[in-house]
Amino acid sequence: MLFFAQAVLGAQIPINVILGGLAGRALASDPGLATLPLSVMVLVAMFAAPAASLLMGRVGRRAGFMCGAVAGGLGGLISARALFVGSFEGLLLGAACTGVYNAFQGFYRFAAADTASDTFKPKAISWVLAGGLLSALLGPEIVRQVAGAFAPTPFAGAYVAVIGLNLVGLCGLLLLDIPVPTRPADRSSGGRPLSEIFRQPRVIVAVLCAMTSYALMSLVMTATPLAMVSHGFNTDHAADVVRWHVVAMFAPSFFTGPLITRFGHARIIATGLLLVAACGGVALLGTELDKFYIALAVLGIGWNFGFIGATSLLATSYSPAERAKVQGLNDFLVFGFVAMASFTSGALLSSYGWQTVQIAMLPGLILAALALAWFSLRGRALGRAANAP
Repeated sequence: MLFFAQAVLGAQIPINVILGGLAGRALASDPGLATLPLSVMVLVAMFAAPAASLLMGRVGRRAGFMCGAVAGGLGGLISARALFVGSFEGLLLGAACTGVYNAFQGFYRFAAADTASDTFKPKAISWVLAGGLLSALLGPEIVRQVAGAFAPTPFAGAYVAVIGLNLVGLCGLLLLDIPVPTRPADRSSGGRPLSEIFRQPRVIVAVLCAMTSYALMSLVMTATPLAMVSHGFNTDHAADVVRWHVVAMFAPSFFTGPLITRFGHARIIATGLLLVAACGGVALLGTELDKFYIALAVLGIGWNFGFIGATSLLATSYSPAERAKVQGLNDFLVFGFVAMASFTSGALLSSYGWQTVQIAMLPGLILAALALAWFSLRGRALGRAANAP
């Protein structure tokens, strides 16, 4: 059922990625604000994530995920109306509701790991995220088929379709069966304080690499439809590039978990960071259509390895009593960094161009690589010390 939710409800994410900047540019008075709807969506997800996690810690995953689907349906409804009446502010409000949905969707991966053994957690997380492969095919196809259904109002048909996706997903979530967490008799028994948990090297590295992988992916992906249109390609071209990008994000999930089990978290995360860097290298070579396809596909695989590797590493660092608060703070930090990246993306593209967006990835990549190298070297040193006579 989590795979189903990721596939059906998750299809609204590529729809918003493809159309958020284009709809924003159609309604905004300043081209530099075109990606603001996407930034609002991620910013709201950032602030909603801790509350969503704590709510599900009390009422369970099913009730929480259903709340998220309701918010997603409202987001589609409000965004469609905003396009009909020409309201940029309405588009921002719709994006905010979609952000609430995003906050809940981010916990599908953690829900998969809730009842899994430590050795099965990477596979559980990656297999649920593999549902994104279907959403990658469904979302862009909806854009292609119905975005112009209410011409001359652009893009409204796709946002109306988002309402339907959330209704179908809501029905599926009724069948989700994950036990509601047992409340401890001693309400003060919530495990270690967050300050202690987030001082652990593995937590620091896991959160930092998750933030970097997701934010840099968002930085480039958010700018892609606008960059393609500005270089003479149409919306269908942009939808197809994003489609294959999202396929590349989730298709490796069928084997990412086993790779983590075999080679370890650090090596898979490092591979992901290298692929994200390779995306920037390809994009700097030119703005031909094939360059967009290759760069975004490589970016998707890099996100998959980096983000799933970081998520599964984090899932090994807390107890069940600490789960809700750790997951909530993690997603608060991840979405915060993503929001900053998505807003910066539009400003960089508008002022300096597509190549500058790629160069802007360097500081984050260097920081994450240094942290990962420190973590790996520290682990080896501790291992040698443990084996010393």
